[in-house]
Amino acid sequence: MTLQPKKLLVPALLLLFALVYLNAPQGGGRDLPIDLIELPPGFEIEVYAADVPGARSLALGAEGTVFVGTRSEGRVYAIRDGDGNGRIDAGEIFVIGSGLDLPNGVAFRDGSLYVAEVSRILRYDAIESHLDEPPDPVVVKDDLPSQRSHGWKFIAFGPDGKLYVPMGAPCNVCDPGDPYASITRIDPDGTNFEIFARGVRNTVGFDWHPETGDLWFTDNGRDWLGDDEPPDELNRAAVAGQHFGFPFCHAGIPDPVFGGSRGCGEFTPPEMNLGPHVAALGMRFYSGAAFPPAYRGGIFIAEHGSWNRADPIGYRVTFVRFEDGRATDYEIFAEGWLGGRVAWGRPVDVLVMPDGALLVSDDRAGAVYRISYRGSPGRLDPYAEEP
Repeated sequence: MTLQPKKLLVPALLLLFALVYLNAPQGGGRDLPIDLIELPPGFEIEVYAADVPGARSLALGAEGTVFVGTRSEGRVYAIRDGDGNGRIDAGEIFVIGSGLDLPNGVAFRDGSLYVAEVSRILRYDAIESHLDEPPDPVVVKDDLPSQRSHGWKFIAFGPDGKLYVPMGAPCNVCDPGDPYASITRIDPDGTNFEIFARGVRNTVGFDWHPETGDLWFTDNGRDWLGDDEPPDELNRAAVAGQHFGFPFCHAGIPDPVFGGSRGCGEFTPPEMNLGPHVAALGMRFYSGAAFPPAYRGGIFIAEHGSWNRADPIGYRVTFVRFEDGRATDYEIFAEGWLGGRVAWGRPVDVLVMPDGALLVSDDRAGAVYRISYRGSPGRLDPYAEEP
């Protein structure tokens, strides 16, 4: 009995650290220490947009506008490089919506911006023509679950024209029933709601394979099974109706409470195990042509970073390489936001731009970065084509 208070004290102290430090107010500005970021030879990083407090999910408009969701800030931004100088200057950041309820998710289709709050989907029509004076939003759907734990959403339109909307589990681990712990989809007008995939604890990033059309998504593993278990996951949903294990199984690890009722063999396993507690969020297939060939068709993942691990991990951008349509290797692409136990930045999402550059949002620094490839004379680039 004398050990029980100590058992409770450790999680409590970790939680206090997370609340005080990891959720500290976000900053912004061009004086960020980006020289600390390490990249493969030939790559460069710069601040693309500063002063975007809480920058999270990214979506690209038809005219080159980048839309940026946030969480506790309650705002949605639009940033546009109007003068073509490769960065966002003063006067090129617009507030599209404010006072919103965790408006993390943004998606663009047919001239309209879709925004996901906790329980609503909003639509801003003809938005790129009205950045200075955004229209009042149209409410597309207002009957989504209102639970705030894992209630912020990443959204995106699939190749089927439907809007995919995840419903995170309202807990660390539980069996809450439908529609929680799932990925759902709706028509653009909010009708024909259906569950596409189950057993998904909390995905905050997904994309479709450019050739097969399969949905690939990250999923955050449960907490309090130890520093090294379970891993976060990279999953593939080839068809509707698959179950990915939560809460019964976590990347092949039976849950100590729920695992007895269903075995891991019943579920679709991950395509790749990611780092434990790295908080793998936004991900995109690299569809550009500016990076060396080995990167084309692979997946870039923004890892937000652990909040309760004894030794912090994540706070980086990783890359998953593919061969013959399968994920084969998982490696660090960009790191340096974490120094020892202190992180000055937390990557949230990635976005491939028309020129092939990769944008990375950072809700800790309140910024969006641009990673480009310039080549590296005199240094060997292991991913470049042989001469």
